[in-house]
Amino acid sequence: MSRPITDTRTRILDSAWKALEEGPGASVRMADIARRAGISRQALYLHFPARTELLIATTRYIDEIKQIDTRLAASRNAETGLERLDTYIEAWGNYIPEIHGVARALLAMQDSDAAAKLAWDDRMGAVREGCAAAIRALQDDGVLSDDYTLDQATDILWALLSVRQWELLRETCGWSQAQYIALTKTIAQRSLLQNRS
Repeated sequence: MSRPITDTRTRILDSAWKALEEGPGASVRMADIARRAGISRQALYLHFPARTELLIATTRYIDEIKQIDTRLAASRNAETGLERLDTYIEAWGNYIPEIHGVARALLAMQDSDAAAKLAWDDRMGAVREGCAAAIRALQDDGVLSDDYTLDQATDILWALLSVRQWELLRETCGWSQAQYIALTKTIAQRSLLQNRS
């Protein structure tokens, strides 16, 4: 009995993922997602009573399918703060191109769509936690700049790793992905570590 429920839930999440990748708008309505999944709207609401729950579950599902925890393992297991910082930048920075379509849709929708904003904030909160962990590792090693509080240093790293920053450097300025990763590391190190210039 649990098998059909799992299959239906997966179809719903896949349908929402595709709708987001195609762009913001009417295609991300509950009725449209139900139609894409081949189920009734009532069946959709049995799995996700609110659109916010569906969008948050979809972004988390994407992370699960794309194995974000595996990608972050090197950062979480780093032996030094600098290693944690660099591997976190690599993991998240190289993940952005893979989720960019969904990120772009949620960013475009968030000003007028509370559910999209909550889904986006949920994922960006997770990114911020990763940034905070890297900053704490730098502090634990005694190499974090004294110029910032922990929160300020986290803010700086979080801003450097924003999707908007990636778009600006990659799409507007024409940086390669390798340049983006290398230079983001350099900027982070010069900004956040003691005696770097």
